[in-house]
Amino acid sequence: MNREKIMIVEDEKHIVELLRFNLEQQGYDVISIENGKEAVQAILKEVPSLILLDLMLPGKDGIEICREVKQNRETRNIPIIMLTAKGEEFDKVLGLEMGADDYITKPFGIKELIARVRAVLRRMQHSLPSAENILSFGEIHIDVEGFEVYKKERKIELTLKEYELLKLLAMNQGKVLTRDFLLDEIWGYEYLGDTRTVDVHIRNLRKKLGDRETQEQYIETIRGVGYRIRS
Repeated sequence: MNREKIMIVEDEKHIVELLRFNLEQQGYDVISIENGKEAVQAILKEVPSLILLDLMLPGKDGIEICREVKQNRETRNIPIIMLTAKGEEFDKVLGLEMGADDYITKPFGIKELIARVRAVLRRMQHSLPSAENILSFGEIHIDVEGFEVYKKERKIELTLKEYELLKLLAMNQGKVLTRDFLLDEIWGYEYLGDTRTVDVHIRNLRKKLGDRETQEQYIETIRGVGYRIRS
């Protein structure tokens, strides 16, 4: 059985050593990169199961690396956990907007980080589509079997979490899904973020689907509750 491979993109050697030791103890294969300029090529070469990505790196920062990884067809579904020493709301939201799956602020407890790694990898294992059908609403069509989304004939590029969120909403057309429900279903009960994570991904989805802030054509906001796909 192949072991899952985790790539650490981090320039602080003591953090790399701490992560490597503990992740290997848990049975993961570990690769590390210290320079941001080399990260994307290394990710393309190794195709890891998960990336632990520092925000502040020499050569290229974590936000830009995250953007490039999520825009690349070969790597866009690799989950990313951002590591940041800052902790400002701006950094967290920006990372999520670029497609990161989770974030953790330094200094962090190693048990918490291991738990997040396991949770993200477990969600990935259960995220592949099982039904063989097409979900449609308006001009949007979700090819569940093909794991793709189209607006008319144009393919829409989504991150994994955006796809999962849209699919869940589409499967429940006309129903109002609360932020807490969406957070639990898409990010898992062990996710330690808040419902703002859902709002960030909904905003990204609307942009990609062509919704305008003043005209919610596809995803409707139910103020103080959550969201629904117009049926």
